[in-house]
Amino acid sequence: MRVLMGVIKDRHNTYYALKTVPAKPKGLRAAVALELKNGKTSQANLKRSLGTKDLREANIRAKPVLAEFDQIIARAKARLAATTVPVVKRTSLNDTEIKRVTEYVYATALKEDEALRFSGRLELIGPHGENVDADAHGDILRDFQQQFAVGDVSFAEQRAQNALASFGITLDQSCTAYHNLCIESAKALLNALDDIGLRYAGAVIETPRLPDSKALEGHGEGGTLQDALAGWKRHRTRPKRTVDEFGRSVDMFIQLHGNMSVAAIKKAHALEFRKALQDVPRNRTGDLLRATLPAQATWGREHPEEPRITAATINKQLGAVQSICIWGSDNGLVPDDVQWTDPFSKLRLPEERSERTSFDVAELQQLFSTPLFTDHRFPLGAHGAAGFWLPVLALFTGARQAELGSLTAANVQTDGETGVPLLYFVTERARGKRVKTDASERVVPVHPEVIRLGFLSYVGERRKADGADAWLFPSVSPDEGRAGVPAWSQWFGRYLRAAGVTDKAKVFHSFRHTVKDALRRGRADHEIREALIGHAQASSVSWGYGANAMLSRFGAAALSDAINRISYPGLVLSRVKPLGVPPRTRDNTETTKGHRTQTGEQG
Repeated sequence: MRVLMGVIKDRHNTYYALKTVPAKPKGLRAAVALELKNGKTSQANLKRSLGTKDLREANIRAKPVLAEFDQIIARAKARLAATTVPVVKRTSLNDTEIKRVTEYVYATALKEDEALRFSGRLELIGPHGENVDADAHGDILRDFQQQFAVGDVSFAEQRAQNALASFGITLDQSCTAYHNLCIESAKALLNALDDIGLRYAGAVIETPRLPDSKALEGHGEGGTLQDALAGWKRHRTRPKRTVDEFGRSVDMFIQLHGNMSVAAIKKAHALEFRKALQDVPRNRTGDLLRATLPAQATWGREHPEEPRITAATINKQLGAVQSICIWGSDNGLVPDDVQWTDPFSKLRLPEERSERTSFDVAELQQLFSTPLFTDHRFPLGAHGAAGFWLPVLALFTGARQAELGSLTAANVQTDGETGVPLLYFVTERARGKRVKTDASERVVPVHPEVIRLGFLSYVGERRKADGADAWLFPSVSPDEGRAGVPAWSQWFGRYLRAAGVTDKAKVFHSFRHTVKDALRRGRADHEIREALIGHAQASSVSWGYGANAMLSRFGAAALSDAINRISYPGLVLSRVKPLGVPPRTRDNTETTKGHRTQTGEQG
């Protein structure tokens, strides 16, 4: 083949138009393939037969074809731009940042002058770092002063930009903060030129030390937000999931405002943080998923049709940073002479009412009729026995999945007076176990149906294998972090849908609503049922029960009577196969309805 003005001749001497798709920007060739809808993952060339062997005719026919190729590439570039995370520029600076940047402007000018003096060259530094004759010093200073007097600060703009770059700050030049920075930088440069003039008059003017890139990490007096986070982590052992979530929230705040001192964080910073969170898109993939908070917020503003993260998520992230700030204030990171008030107070957004509802009997029957429960065919994501026991226990306790996942053999005890087996949901900070609220610390009798299905035997085997402190479900314990209950929860959601429960309002938490309905239907005492569920009732004397206090107040017999009232008329669990021994994983796997499973044996 030979190329001629975008026209190529094939081996049959027929001409066709050809245009190579540029390799850059990255992703353009993939975008062209999407534009053509040809099923390819990449398109390196655009090619079309011109249907003639005459070169002159080919050149005539090629023009509209090549123009069309240009349009295809242009549309692909637009498509690519719409999915690419933009370079994000900040639109604000706090007072300390402006101060540090202008200190850099001042110190740089004096440092350059000092370097020239000690090199033996009696020259001054101009506004952009150029050398000027010493005799021109007065003229330069007067010119800058006159410009400043009429509001022209352009003579300091380049130095302000250099200073920003030294601190790694990209600031939108159209924002008010940039204009204010140029004004302050102009003042700093005029002061520097004044002092350089004094040097020529014989005065000794020390050159300040240049602030380095870490000079903004404090943003004021006292400990920084990072210091507070580190101290909070050291203060006591916390669940890995909580530590990770708080760390991510603090990182996002720092991405927006920098690592400020706790004392310097004001209501305006908290409001700007909330505003940025409100622009974050709910569905994030690829580069956008890994982007900073400012980048995600900018992308969200440029794509207003995309759904945003929920108010509940925003409130959780606001609450995390708020907690770290309050911890810092309570633990000496705010100087005693600084008046500090919680900047995150009253910033929570109203949340939509939860759509989660109870399971109906038909849905429960669908779930507990699956092979996991009837044949112990455990999908890989079920984490073995956790896939069986967490739903069964939830059906008869109403406990949260994290509470169930963190149970140990020691949390299952028998009441000495009545012989009633009891489940203790308690906090054990040293092991990363915690309950949602103080009222969530409680004791719940084991339902007869759970006993029939082999739970006490299962607990005995776990105790025998790994001791009294053994996790009942090791692969979803707090030790596993996000690979434990969070990953298991995602699997359960998929399994629930595959079982035929397609209502998206039905999730694992629906067991809690289901148990509350069952207790109410069984006419269990109101105060007891609230205590069993772990609800805090400000108007009730049951407020603040711990597990032991709850047992002392009501007694095991009364609590057991309430739990035994849980029933589900019409639900048949006779096909659910008891699981008294932790399943052993075989090397072979089975496939059931497209899901790989691990087969558990009863030894």
